Amino acid sequence: MDPDFLNVFTQSAALNQFGVENDIAQGEKRRLIKPTSHNNPRLEELKLFLIDWINTTLKQEHIVVKSLEEDLFDGLVLHHLLENLGSLKLDVDKIALTEKKQRQKLSVILEAVAKCLQLEENQLKWSVESILAKDLLSTLHLLVAIAKHFQPNLAIPPSVQVETIIFENTSRGLKTETTVEYITDTKENLEDQSNDAFDELFSRAPDRLDAVKQVFLQFVNQHVGKLGLNVKDIESQFADGVILLLLIGQLEGYFLNLRDFFLTPANTTEMLHNVNLAVDLLTDGGLLNFSVNSEDIVKGDMKTTLRILYCLYSKYKTKET
Repeated sequence: MDPDFLNVFTQSAALNQFGVENDIAQGEKRRLIKPTSHNNPRLEELKLFLIDWINTTLKQEHIVVKSLEEDLFDGLVLHHLLENLGSLKLDVDKIALTEKKQRQKLSVILEAVAKCLQLEENQLKWSVESILAKDLLSTLHLLVAIAKHFQPNLAIPPSVQVETIIFENTSRGLKTETTVEYITDTKENLEDQSNDAFDELFSRAPDRLDAVKQVFLQFVNQHVGKLGLNVKDIESQFADGVILLLLIGQLEGYFLNLRDFFLTPANTTEMLHNVNLAVDLLTDGGLLNFSVNSEDIVKGDMKTTLRILYCLYSKYKTKET
């Protein structure tokens, strides 16, 4: 039997329930959370977690969010959040009072998010229109993506899933489809993500480690060589943070003021200051998508140091000297 035949009898109630009967353009698809899933305790836990995270992050801004749907649609909170987490300076007004201004503001904000997270348009689970329409599902996906990128060690509630209903306006009428959608990673995915290529390299292919080191050494010396520097040992020469800071400056195209770091650190505290500064610069530049313990680099932990270098190498390996 043609499933569209049954849709004729079921879509009317669904349309009334969601209030979208005259609100979906020809060829458009829209995904909404089913009302029954709104009572899901895991979903409520995630909402409360994100509200608390936003309020804690923006405490100094005196911003208080009570509802994700009602308080984020105009872009004001998202604007402050991105400036606070990513030090992003967005060329938009803080407050947008009209719908036209709000749409323009959201367009700039979401474009900045996509660029920072390195997402293509077909990978986005939100849009200007869905956020502006106070769509909870899109808002949750957006906030979780921002949180995972800027604070990867944040303990976001895992395995949050909801039932959704997809509306599609076709030439034959409105089609509906029910599906289950994950908003946060499952525990299994989180465990898989904890192991990366460098874990595999150290555990399964240690014989290739020297070759990887040589690639990074060549890359580093290609860019710091013009400063009269020559790196021969990754494990020891990156521990004080100096080479790392100078390398970041060369690649990112800015001059680091000598008053901001210790060019010849005399103790562990000064070395840690340098490394912390380097990590902050990488995070602010959107190059770091995992948590880093700066002490590991100071201690000469090879795996952590290689991960940091790879962040730079993956973006600048084709950069001319």
